[in-house]
Amino acid sequence: MRSPWAWVPSVYGAQGLPYAVAMLLSVVMFKRLGLDNTDIALYTSWLHLPWVIKPVWAPLVERLGRLRRWVWAMQLVLGACLGLLPVTLALPDFVAATLLVLWLVAFAAATHDVAADGLYIQALDGRQQAQFVGVRSACWRLSMLVGQGGLVWLAGTLEAFQWTPRQAWGFVFGAVALCFVLLGLLHAASLPATPEAPGRSDPASAGVRGAMAAWWAAVRSFFARPDIGVVLAFLLVYRFGEAQLLKLVVPFLLDDPASGGLGLDTRAVGVLYGGVGVACLLAGGVAGGLAIARWGLVRCLWPMVAVMHLPNLLFVALAAWQPAALWVIGGVLALEQLGYGFGFTAYTVYMLRVAAGHQGASAWTASHYALCTGFMALGLMVPGLWSGALQQHIGYLAFFAWACVASLPSVAVVWLCLRRQPWLAATGPEPARAA
Repeated sequence: MRSPWAWVPSVYGAQGLPYAVAMLLSVVMFKRLGLDNTDIALYTSWLHLPWVIKPVWAPLVERLGRLRRWVWAMQLVLGACLGLLPVTLALPDFVAATLLVLWLVAFAAATHDVAADGLYIQALDGRQQAQFVGVRSACWRLSMLVGQGGLVWLAGTLEAFQWTPRQAWGFVFGAVALCFVLLGLLHAASLPATPEAPGRSDPASAGVRGAMAAWWAAVRSFFARPDIGVVLAFLLVYRFGEAQLLKLVVPFLLDDPASGGLGLDTRAVGVLYGGVGVACLLAGGVAGGLAIARWGLVRCLWPMVAVMHLPNLLFVALAAWQPAALWVIGGVLALEQLGYGFGFTAYTVYMLRVAAGHQGASAWTASHYALCTGFMALGLMVPGLWSGALQQHIGYLAFFAWACVASLPSVAVVWLCLRRQPWLAATGPEPARAA
């Protein structure tokens, strides 16, 4: 039996990096290539869609083929797709071709997520799963740090050496593509063998038809909850203001002061937002987990929603005064990401409670969690679609003020959950009677 140390860190490092490519590096790249904020927010928000709809094909991944094969195969597919990006960036009409390849990256990454999480559950026993949950989370965050910090800094450094933005980003994506090819080959030999998926030996439940029947049963049980309206409201609205702000932070940092931005170069964005910011995001998440473990979700919800959204006021101050001092800008980014990491912990724990606590949900916990994460991605995607157009219409100062106002629905949905979902006060999963 292979030690989990031989594959868990590398698999979850590989899980975070393509998400960083699709969700952040694409924003920085398109901004450096001259696209306006309306197009950047619209195009990159659509890249959330594969994570929104991944529960649709998750049963097929689980039932058709070994999960270990899906993991390393998707890593090779990611390597091939990322390797196409230097080619598309060299085209005269590069935007459409690059977006198409980024869509393929997003679909392959979402499929890799499904397979990696399934392999983690199948290959490790309960004790090992608990032991390595912190390792997988830390490796995912570290890969985001490499993507948001290191790769953005590398592209900025290449630009400083007189490379064009297309050449710099082409080199970055080529290097990441090579890493994924090597990871795929490594994992083809090192991932553990796992038993067949449950139900695969039963002819009535095997194959595509059995997988889709199982998926439909899981979906029906999820939407049969009497409090499903409150659940969906929380999943879609809790980050309503933050989802709009996130898409415009990088353009705000890169835009020149005459356009209302702060005029940072790409290297500074990589260090401050991708480096310091992600480190604070990780620290906030750890602090949030400790707080919930100590005082419980109900007592932490109000402080967490406040800490998550109040730092947005600092962006209003940045837009109003446009400071040039990097320590001021870095301090604001650190506080915002620290608060975001702390407040997002409540969201994660809420999804876990919903997935684990539904009446009769022992057979569908993973599927229900996948549905929750799909709605989580939808809650990020939809507000992001219009955020760029709104910012260009009203300017950065008014936009960040609007982002603060848009946090009020989050406050309302927290109040609704505390009023309508008494099972949140439980220290463990939701009691079956609450369903």
